[in-house]
Amino acid sequence: MAADAPTAAPKQKGFLGWVEKTGNKLPDPVFIFFYLIGALIVISLICWALGVSATHPTLVGEDGNPVVISAVALLSGDNIRRLWVEMPETFTHFHPLGYVLVVMLGAGVAERSGLFASAMRAAVRNAPKFLLTPVVALVAMIGNHAADAGYVVLIPLAGVLFAAAGRHPLAGIAAAFAGVSGGFSANIAPGQLDALLFGITEAAVEGSSLDPNWIANIAGNTYFIQGMTILFLPIIWFVTDVMIEPRLGKYQGGGDAAKTLGDEDKPLTADQKKGLGRAGLAVLGVIVLWLIFTFAPTTPLIDETACPAAVAAAGDCNPISNWNPFFSSLVAAFFILFLAAGWAYGAAAGTIRNHRDLVEMMADAMKDLGYYLVLAFAAAHFVAMFNWSNLGLISAVHGANAIQSTGLPLPILLVLIVLFTGLINLFVGSASAKWALLAPVLVPMLMLLGISPEGATAAYRVGDSATNIITPLMVYFPLILIFCQRWQKDFGLGSLTAMMLPYSVWLMIGGIALTFFWVWVGWPLGPGADMTYTLPTVTP
Repeated sequence: MAADAPTAAPKQKGFLGWVEKTGNKLPDPVFIFFYLIGALIVISLICWALGVSATHPTLVGEDGNPVVISAVALLSGDNIRRLWVEMPETFTHFHPLGYVLVVMLGAGVAERSGLFASAMRAAVRNAPKFLLTPVVALVAMIGNHAADAGYVVLIPLAGVLFAAAGRHPLAGIAAAFAGVSGGFSANIAPGQLDALLFGITEAAVEGSSLDPNWIANIAGNTYFIQGMTILFLPIIWFVTDVMIEPRLGKYQGGGDAAKTLGDEDKPLTADQKKGLGRAGLAVLGVIVLWLIFTFAPTTPLIDETACPAAVAAAGDCNPISNWNPFFSSLVAAFFILFLAAGWAYGAAAGTIRNHRDLVEMMADAMKDLGYYLVLAFAAAHFVAMFNWSNLGLISAVHGANAIQSTGLPLPILLVLIVLFTGLINLFVGSASAKWALLAPVLVPMLMLLGISPEGATAAYRVGDSATNIITPLMVYFPLILIFCQRWQKDFGLGSLTAMMLPYSVWLMIGGIALTFFWVWVGWPLGPGADMTYTLPTVTP
């Protein structure tokens, strides 16, 4: 897709100008982790010398007394040896790495075969004019599974569709951008982002040693992200039709969008329509296959021995533990789902001619993860060394005690975490980088306060979404500016930020209200995932 070079963007002023200048001065997230490792080494030495410690909230020694955990110097002989000897293991055993690589092997095929792009085009092209805004917003939120395709295909297409309907194309771009990026965590089903975030959450729980039996369930936020979708859809609809489009005024024509949009506005071919049908059958087949694995007589994905009925009736175990194999299989399920659907689409649409094309698409997906691998290497060692020093758990224990002493209600605490995450998001755009920084302290601290790891992850997701669309440091921000300038040449960086700010404010308010309500009502966040949590007592 060719595009003319954008006009020079005006400099921001005020708070957003400060955000832009400050954020541009920050180093790459990879080096942020390396600098933090250096700082962590110094802090661990100071805390070790001062004898900083905390009582472990769950571990009980052989004498029946709680175990005391002390700060460990990262320059000790054991930790130096551990760093160099276990470096390959530290990297390859970083939970998010395996989860993301497996899911992306399938998602890469679905994206490169054209499945995601065709599905989004088919969904929005035939939408009735009066439902154009909500359809664009809904497809945009679901399109988060498509990664780049949501930005590259749907957002410019939304501008074309709005113009064809006699509406302002920038309003269409704004609605799609708000859905894809402002509703970044909202969806109707888990996907790549869930694999990424819950991998980091699992690493945080494992490092804290608070609950050795906790297993990551990438469906653990399913109900919550569905609630986000239901809530965010009318918010984006309202902001677009009532606040943004009236300010833009009537579109007078002009711009060179028609010359640069390429294939995004072309109707689907017969082969592409056939491919979508085949992909739908493939998705249905994978779902049926997993139902057989789960409910067949041998129940390979249900472990009846984990919590037998008689033991469960006595209240000595949680029956949901029987489903742990099913929850753990969901990463593989999404890999097979995306792979089968992408292959079925590509074979019918002509984008996959043989098995070599399929392998090439999977290889290309791995190439696109090159930067993520470098980031994961740095993040894995930061998280591991944070755990070796015991500073994460010590900070969590003292932080939890401080919060308890204030009497701050848990819903208010989660709201503050949402706001804090939204602020950090203005400066660090990578979702994995932010959560890798925050999770080692936030997850165990909230576990100590009675909030589950799934609850901590859900609160993070709300804050991570809302401010994506107003920070110039978001990687797709310049691309969205180019899309806007196709329709309005003098549309600058400040114009884009001002247009998206109402979405950011209302999505943040809605997300905070949803988080508060979810805690208050006590609904589960996903299958087998409650908001509340009770620490187990374990013996080392």
